[in-house]
Amino acid sequence: MKLSKEQLLGFYKTMTTIRAFELKAAELFAAGKLPGFVHLYAGEEAVATGVCANLEQKDYITSTHRGHGHLIAKGGKIDLMMAELFGRSTGYCKGKGGSMHIADVDLGILGANGIVGAGQPIATGAALACKLLKNGAVVVCFFGDGASNRGTFHESLNMASIWKLPVVFVAENNMWGISNYQKNHMNVADIADRAAAYGIPGVAVDGNDVIAVYEAAAEAVKRARSGDGPSLIECKTWRHRGHFEGDPAIYKDPKEQEAWLKKDPIPRLADKIIELKYATRAELDKIEADAQAEIESAVKFAEASPLPAPEDVFTDVYAE
Repeated sequence: MKLSKEQLLGFYKTMTTIRAFELKAAELFAAGKLPGFVHLYAGEEAVATGVCANLEQKDYITSTHRGHGHLIAKGGKIDLMMAELFGRSTGYCKGKGGSMHIADVDLGILGANGIVGAGQPIATGAALACKLLKNGAVVVCFFGDGASNRGTFHESLNMASIWKLPVVFVAENNMWGISNYQKNHMNVADIADRAAAYGIPGVAVDGNDVIAVYEAAAEAVKRARSGDGPSLIECKTWRHRGHFEGDPAIYKDPKEQEAWLKKDPIPRLADKIIELKYATRAELDKIEADAQAEIESAVKFAEASPLPAPEDVFTDVYAE
């Protein structure tokens, strides 16, 4: 699949925006400015970017506790996201959700979720609704390697397969379920192999190669949209930081960490773009600088926003 200059530069913009957002979140958390837990997506940017580049606004995603990248790649607004991390009333969830619960139904973002594997049945239900409504929409379910051991994973794949639902299950295999290495919590090398049990396609790709991710997702989304049912894509990647901010990640082998850092998806894409003569290093630096400026503007917006009023604690609790 030959990708255009515009597509690759668009990938680069999305990936550098995600990275800038995450590094700023790390800085703010360390400074004590963000309440609650923060789980960063740094190192996994190619997955969300490559998958969501195949989606339309009418399509849906479900996310995870490590969901900032998914939200940005699907078109989430940076300032509203940052305000939510600050717990401010201008945030996506009016400051009540925080990092792990951002949602924007108008953009098809059905929410990040702090419960491991909880997005899988939500995505399956959304896909059933799309099929019944015949609206041509596709649902993407992002989840980690640990979530593929949950009953929700197997139940969701089974139901989606027998009903041929328009859903793509994307396993972001960053090799770690908190501090438990993948080889210690499952007896298969590839999560994608589990697709065979449900009679659906399963493919494992290099999750640090945004082009490989994009191509695999393109085929799966096309299959789902045409009515041929679900697929399972496993993207092998690596989180650069601990499970959450404050986790020193001493369980990681330093040599393996160093090897994965050399496979950082952003420099890899930069090298490809320069090789194709789609942009110069200076032009890519400008994209990164613009992303950083956008993040700084979002921080100012968040810091200037008010905290929720005490009387708002009972609003938005029940649907009316």
